[in-house]
Amino acid sequence: MDYHNIPFKDLIKIGTLGELGAVDYQTRSVKRELRENLISRLKKNENPFPGVYGYENSVIPDIERAILSMHDINLLGLRGQAKTKLARMMIHLLDEYIPVISGSELNDDPFHPISRFGKDEVEKHGDHTPITWLHRDLRYTEKLATPDVSIADLIGDVDPIKAANLRLPYSDERVIHFGLIPRSHRGIFVFNELPDLQARIQVALFNILQEGDIQIRGFKVRLMLEIQFVFTANPEDYTNRGSIVTPLKDRIDSQIITHYPKSIEIGKMITEQESHIKDEQKVKIDTHELIKDLHIIKRILRRCHCIQLTTDRVYFHCNVFSRPPVRTLEKHVLQKMGNTVFIRAFIP
Repeated sequence: MDYHNIPFKDLIKIGTLGELGAVDYQTRSVKRELRENLISRLKKNENPFPGVYGYENSVIPDIERAILSMHDINLLGLRGQAKTKLARMMIHLLDEYIPVISGSELNDDPFHPISRFGKDEVEKHGDHTPITWLHRDLRYTEKLATPDVSIADLIGDVDPIKAANLRLPYSDERVIHFGLIPRSHRGIFVFNELPDLQARIQVALFNILQEGDIQIRGFKVRLMLEIQFVFTANPEDYTNRGSIVTPLKDRIDSQIITHYPKSIEIGKMITEQESHIKDEQKVKIDTHELIKDLHIIKRILRRCHCIQLTTDRVYFHCNVFSRPPVRTLEKHVLQKMGNTVFIRAFIP
């Protein structure tokens, strides 16, 4: 029986490795999964990134080409340019559910387990190995790069408590506590503000990006991970707080530069979309067009590099981005709502 012909609600009822093999289920790497699902969307003329305005002929085609090429991606741009939003929307290009070995920390593929636990389970139970189905929302991991991030956080380290509880020596790989990256096996891992990550931690990512494996301390364990990496970076951070080391930059296959809206109309669309204004507020409050046209001021300031006057010099380093107009519109509506309530309180 071909699993493609099985209704999805029946497919996820499969509970053992033998049942999964009986329907000839074929697993795919996460990058191939993203690629094939994107191709399916494009054939149906569906927008894989709905609700993102201004990138239709620039950033989105670049991301599509990167996914089709099965590349890791670095989104490079200033604040408020939807870099994280684009990364999060890639979740919808994953399969809704995938099978994993039940109890596995690393989302082991039942047919190709990589962890010691997964291999032991398949060897012990054979076709009766229990499996569960993992939803795509649980296959997305996001980490903000901060100076205090350690290799143990990302990759893993020896866990003395686990060693004591299992009564195992430190030389046994079962005492390893895996970090966020191994736990993202068969999923998407997003690293925000990459330049903030210390250089010595960035070096630890070399093997993962190039060979797809990790090495933990002195263990001779190599886990062949399948992860779609998406990095975000702000070019300002290259000088203010840190930088991306050159060998790591070379290993990131596609670098995509984002930008601010190229027209006032698109800026207004973004402002209205991102503003959290309730329907009843829209009915009761008449918002002046000047408030919605803050993107005109923002556009002028950006062209002038937001000149800042000081006592004896002019600075050209201030950026104007998309969030202030959104916040201003929200506060304007709430202020008018407050004035309305205040006036009504004194009407007999």
